Amino acid sequence: MKFPYLRSAFRFKSPLGALRRAAPWAVLLSLPGLATAASATRPNVLFIAIDDLRGDLGVLGVAHAQTPQLDRLAHSSRLFTHHYTQVPTCGASRCALLRGLYPTAPAYVGNNAILETHAAWQAESLPAWLRQQGYATYALGKITHYPGGLTGKDWNELPEELPGAWTRCWLPDSPWKTPLAIMHGYANGKPRKPGVTPPWEAVDGPDETYPDAWIAGEAVAQLRRLAAGDTPWFFAVGFFKPHLPFAAPRSWHDRHAHDDIPAPEVAPGARSGLSWSASGEMMRNYFHDGRDPREDPAYAAQLRRAYAAGVSYTDAQVGRVLDTLKELGLAEDTIVVLWSDHGFLTGEHAMWGKHTLYETALRSPLMIRYPGLPAAGKASDAIVETVDLYPTLLDLCGLPAPAHLDGRSLRPQLEDPSAPTAKPAQAWWGKGRSLRNDRWHLIAYPGKTEDAPAVELFDMVHDRAELTNVAPAHPDVVSQLMSRLKRGAP
Repeated sequence: MKFPYLRSAFRFKSPLGALRRAAPWAVLLSLPGLATAASATRPNVLFIAIDDLRGDLGVLGVAHAQTPQLDRLAHSSRLFTHHYTQVPTCGASRCALLRGLYPTAPAYVGNNAILETHAAWQAESLPAWLRQQGYATYALGKITHYPGGLTGKDWNELPEELPGAWTRCWLPDSPWKTPLAIMHGYANGKPRKPGVTPPWEAVDGPDETYPDAWIAGEAVAQLRRLAAGDTPWFFAVGFFKPHLPFAAPRSWHDRHAHDDIPAPEVAPGARSGLSWSASGEMMRNYFHDGRDPREDPAYAAQLRRAYAAGVSYTDAQVGRVLDTLKELGLAEDTIVVLWSDHGFLTGEHAMWGKHTLYETALRSPLMIRYPGLPAAGKASDAIVETVDLYPTLLDLCGLPAPAHLDGRSLRPQLEDPSAPTAKPAQAWWGKGRSLRNDRWHLIAYPGKTEDAPAVELFDMVHDRAELTNVAPAHPDVVSQLMSRLKRGAP
């Protein structure tokens, strides 16, 4: 019997205990149907978020990538090779995920999008909606912008970022004393000092020298707690790396010490591109000792190896969580999603960062697995978006969805990896807009008049590195894609 339709009786596990960071009771009670009983045939959902992970996976053919655990998951999942985020920054991307909506107002494009707008939509956020259907919802690590869900001093005090959505939202007890410290953690509890600490670090020690091993350890413990009951759960586990600083145990750096990671090809006029930025997150927040990876090839190579080390380190932590899911017998009853909030440029377009509408910032890994997945291990090349995850999960869980969602269920691509793209992917950054279909990538910024925006158009079939703006040669394509952007949601 097919798992997505959930008509058979699987063994479902549930959480133990009442430990949680509770939202105010007034908010909890305001969520309609909070105590609705869930059907015994509801699947669990394990949602794994990785921060700033570009498409550097072995399964995607990246020669230097050492990602055996993510590759193993891809071989049992539907890997979406063309998944695009809505906004190339952490908070706004996660806001689009949890809302299932495009960021059509400026308030939804910044890192504080969730904190500043949640009152308007928190009751219909993905976790709150699942709670209304009888799910227990858990957020460990970085799921919203603020790890642990608090936004005050050192991200360790009220107010909450998304009140009422989670049964429990928390961080593990660890050497890092505050959520702000663990988010940008250096070895053994050392916090970041903006402009003082370096952009990478490699210290001898076990995996627990750095934060993600603590996230994995707590996730393993939580899965063991969840394995004792019969209430369905949505468990979101958010890892920090490979987000800056590129810090991981030296053993993971040593694995990449001799990698010759090629520098990307960059167009001569890259710094005049519409979406070029000065890489502020990298260049302002860290001490570079007078070096600039945009001008210093040896330094750039060092940073690329450090980023690769962070990817491999977090890959191993994901493997610990997936192994525990299998060991406990929960894999038979659980949808697994692995997602990254956006990519990260390591020299593409003469940039180091993600705050841009170019392809490498918007494209990130997405995998979905469930028991009975047809043609498991075969990738889908269809264009898909982060906003599609909300309706997809409700579809797979057999639950109703809010009528206003912008995304579309990925069931067609899950049932048939050759199913075509259903709609283009749209993205926002600052005043800019992006639209990506199977061939073209359009970037548009306001011009002197509404009818004359500044545009770049890239042929992604013949120019994957986006080296040549072909907008002047294809005015009809630009006009067609611009009309789609002006219409907004499909």
